[in-house]
Amino acid sequence: MRIATWNINSVTVRIERLTAWLATAAPDVLCLQELKVATEDFPVAAVEALGYQVAAHGSARWNGVAILSRVGLADVTRDLPGQAAFDGAVEPRAIAATCRGVRVWSLYVPNGRTPQDPHYDYKLAWLDTLRDTAAVELTAQLPLVLLGDFNIAPTDADVWDRAQFEGATHVTPQERARLTALESVGLVEVVPRALKYDTNYSYWDYRQLAFPKNNGMRIDLVYGSPDFIAAVSDAYVDREARKPGKAPAGGPKPAPPSDHAPVVVDVAL
Repeated sequence: MRIATWNINSVTVRIERLTAWLATAAPDVLCLQELKVATEDFPVAAVEALGYQVAAHGSARWNGVAILSRVGLADVTRDLPGQAAFDGAVEPRAIAATCRGVRVWSLYVPNGRTPQDPHYDYKLAWLDTLRDTAAVELTAQLPLVLLGDFNIAPTDADVWDRAQFEGATHVTPQERARLTALESVGLVEVVPRALKYDTNYSYWDYRQLAFPKNNGMRIDLVYGSPDFIAAVSDAYVDREARKPGKAPAGGPKPAPPSDHAPVVVDVAL
């Protein structure tokens, strides 16, 4: 069984990239983040044509998560139980489904903006709710996996230059302590192998040639229950999906890539 996660950074803008990747990578389950589309406007037909069912949870402009599955899609849950609101709205940042006996959560953790911003406190509270949700989910008799854009680099080795993040989010002790809290309730991180540059970054900014310079971060993470972890046979970042596409001769220029690359996990389930 192949399970993947990808911050697509607008599913409508990158629908051709998405369907091409589904056709070649052939995941059984794909978790998407940053849809930037309302639930009812998700391009369902394009992925159904490839044999995938869709559970989406989005809003018109920002955020949004989805699970695409060709191995079943049951018991769909939208939002974390007790998820806090920000600026009066419960943002579409979490969705879960059971796919061939595996409980899967697609997660888009708040960015936090700066440590002085109210969004940072919201991020920490959101992660506390995620921990509580995971603790309850682990009591069920199903393998469990949480995948998505966590907007946290677990260690200093997971950013290209720690000095560039002084006083910034994604690397603070408080954020990393929330990852440790997930492990304290029984989850284990799946760390992808490095395929190039001896790094396994999953995100590169669009600016300042960050991708060709490999100035990246590892912030797209996977956490599984012990029975899920025991079945993992491989994990990697599909860096090729982050490369700009080439326009055919005389054809239209393809949509730019997302600033994230898919993270792929193979499990013997």
